[in-house]
Amino acid sequence: MSETFYKINVTEHNELVSAAYQAKGYDKQEADEAAEMAAAATWHGNRTHNALKALHLDDLFGSAKGGCVPKAEIEVLESRFKATEVWNSNKKLGQSVAKRAFERAMELAEIYGVGIVSVDNAFHYLWGGGYVIEAAKRGYIAYTNCTSTLAEVVPFMGKTPTLGTNPHSWGFPTTEALGYPIAIDWATSTCAMGRVQQLKREGGTLPPLAAVDSDGNPTTDPNKVHALLPFGAHKGYGMSLINELTAAYIGGSLPLHRGRTSPSADEKSTTSFFFQIIHPDALSGGDFACGRDQTENIKAVIDNILTEGNERSLLPGQLEAEAAKRSEAAGGLLFSSAEIDELNEIAESLGFPAFKKEPVS
Repeated sequence: MSETFYKINVTEHNELVSAAYQAKGYDKQEADEAAEMAAAATWHGNRTHNALKALHLDDLFGSAKGGCVPKAEIEVLESRFKATEVWNSNKKLGQSVAKRAFERAMELAEIYGVGIVSVDNAFHYLWGGGYVIEAAKRGYIAYTNCTSTLAEVVPFMGKTPTLGTNPHSWGFPTTEALGYPIAIDWATSTCAMGRVQQLKREGGTLPPLAAVDSDGNPTTDPNKVHALLPFGAHKGYGMSLINELTAAYIGGSLPLHRGRTSPSADEKSTTSFFFQIIHPDALSGGDFACGRDQTENIKAVIDNILTEGNERSLLPGQLEAEAAKRSEAAGGLLFSSAEIDELNEIAESLGFPAFKKEPVS
């Protein structure tokens, strides 16, 4: 890490973040759940979905704007399928809903081999990777997708943004084989809108084919960006469309109006979540080559992929695992100087002591 980072105690971080949510009207349980997920993001080196991002999203679209409702109750809807549940979250805080949904999906997977929880009327759950990594650490294959809060991405060959950045997140229980879970987590846009805003401030340029202007022409000028492009052209478009269609089956509505003013009083503007947990035993055919068991087979396959000539290849989740090791070695969460300054502004507003800048080598 070339940038200087500073350590914050996890408990002190979580107490501040929870207090910030409680000051917005959230109850202690959901505030604590949001703080825990923010800490998980920072612990694993994710700086785009940390506490600052979470609280900023709530300011923009959440409790103050009606997009998220503090203390909302989750309704579990009737279903004829034993391994699946559908929830109406009633705009409850997304991190709280997602944590509970994954817990329930794991319970179902223990009974039925697979557990699915679909969530309607939801609010942003931040970093999907954090949920699947935790489930994978506990021995499950985990998947989630969601529709993003805003439509910022154009369909392939289009110029009007009608898709979200629509992330997909997979986690695989490979800790015994590798020492950490494989975690595949990506947005379906070429870059994030936050990156565009950063380049505006810094006078930089975007990579080619990352965004379009108001006429639908590709642009590298962040000041001319009207919308983002999906990664891999039609391939990223198709992946993004999966989220929109999954949400549509759940109850999600018109993406053009999501997070914005609805065209009519009875139209919906909320997001939707999909969570799936698979117990590895439910997939096993038992016929592994050379007498290997399932875990040994996973390791053999990974070792084969990283064969001679591929030694420098990274596995998805490896960088997050290395970041977690750095956090553990430091004994806390690692933040930049500017991030601590922002956290201290929050601390001052709530009457908390300021975090000291304790550098980590």
